[in-house]
Amino acid sequence: MSQLTTPSIETVAGDAMSQALRDRQFEGNILLPGSAEYESARRVWNGMIDRHPVLIAQCLTDDDVVAAVNVARTQGALLSIKAGGHGVSGKAICDDGLVIDLSLMKGITVDPASRRAHAQSGVLWGEFDAATLQHGLAITGGTDSTTGIAGLTLGGGHGWLEGTLGLSIDSLLSVDVVTADGVLRHASETEEPDLFWAVRGAGANFGVVISFEFKLHPFSGTVPGGMIIYPQAMLRDALKLYREFKKTEPDQLITYAAMVTLPGGPPVVAFIPCYNGDLQAGEEAIAPLRALGEPMIDTVAPMPYSAMQQLLEAGILPNLQNYWKSGLGIEISDGAIEVLADFLPRVPSPITVIAFVDFHGASRRVSSTATANPFRDASYELVMLGMWEDPADADQNITWLRELFSAVEPHLLDATYVNSLDGDEGISGVRRAYGENYPRLAALKNRYDPANLFRMNQNIPPAG
Repeated sequence: MSQLTTPSIETVAGDAMSQALRDRQFEGNILLPGSAEYESARRVWNGMIDRHPVLIAQCLTDDDVVAAVNVARTQGALLSIKAGGHGVSGKAICDDGLVIDLSLMKGITVDPASRRAHAQSGVLWGEFDAATLQHGLAITGGTDSTTGIAGLTLGGGHGWLEGTLGLSIDSLLSVDVVTADGVLRHASETEEPDLFWAVRGAGANFGVVISFEFKLHPFSGTVPGGMIIYPQAMLRDALKLYREFKKTEPDQLITYAAMVTLPGGPPVVAFIPCYNGDLQAGEEAIAPLRALGEPMIDTVAPMPYSAMQQLLEAGILPNLQNYWKSGLGIEISDGAIEVLADFLPRVPSPITVIAFVDFHGASRRVSSTATANPFRDASYELVMLGMWEDPADADQNITWLRELFSAVEPHLLDATYVNSLDGDEGISGVRRAYGENYPRLAALKNRYDPANLFRMNQNIPPAG
């Protein structure tokens, strides 16, 4: 006599939400556990993330997003939002809840006459750049073509062009966003201005942004860029040179200083410049980075901007185990340099990257309270990207990263960039990311999401 199998709570919840979406004429894909499509959709860039939602709603239309938000709210489901899926914290995917997946919403329109672009949240930066560069136009869009425009922009949006064009949010004109009440709102400087202020730096907390309108800027599409690489034995001299170099660096030039391991080779220090402007002037501006003598490798040359956007992808690969720490600073101290010189010879994984991310120029000439993204006076972000292949190596890598951060933290500001927060920072990390803007954000959270429906993010709980 056969036995009846009782459906699990997760299966019942998934079936109930699936039916509720169909009742609301959901047009996209409803993915439930057990299908190959579900398995693919629940994966994100960070291979450490292994979560199992009860349902993934792959949206195709604005109405699909409204329907999914309403179903999550009315059924009391944990909700997460996935766009590019590149965020290291992995909060795009939740366990035992509903995922709103925007990855199929890839519409892009460019109006070269008005220098405007409209793009949906599933668009990646490589796709966005391809659409705008053919018209000789661009905005700041990170340093990796596989990053989604949504997550990067909603956290602020640093990148190779920020010295002249500011952050991604500095070119943002408006958004369409579905808030927790299921209302599709248009937010700009004149419509829902408080909401528009909040999404420019803390966007994941306030709704599902489904489309962006950007102001575009004239751009040649070619940049002097590449890497100038010295042995790790020259780390102290290289970072001191970099510290002085940044003091007179022109707006057109963004330069990273990174400590990496060459594939199959030794640890090295790399200067990574990108110049937005005249090619000859760019070469002259970059030349002082060669003052340490003949580099091991020097690949700096004029290249398509699209190639510059892919330059770092060879070393920062998807599906690796990832744990990151970061902090912001104004000047690189001798103490910080000594900490790095001490720790780097003991790095447990050769895939790990430590980098000074350059902030200057236009991105620093915006008030720290003009948008939710604060700390515009910071001149760099020190990012510590722990990456390794074998999950069994997690303890030693995470321990090393935490010890490194504890040692270098006294040399940094009490501040960090929200897009670099890992999954274990908690409320203290979020407060560090928003600084003086945090109380206003908490008050606005009370107004737009009082029940904290949107909490699978670097969360700002409602005030009170």
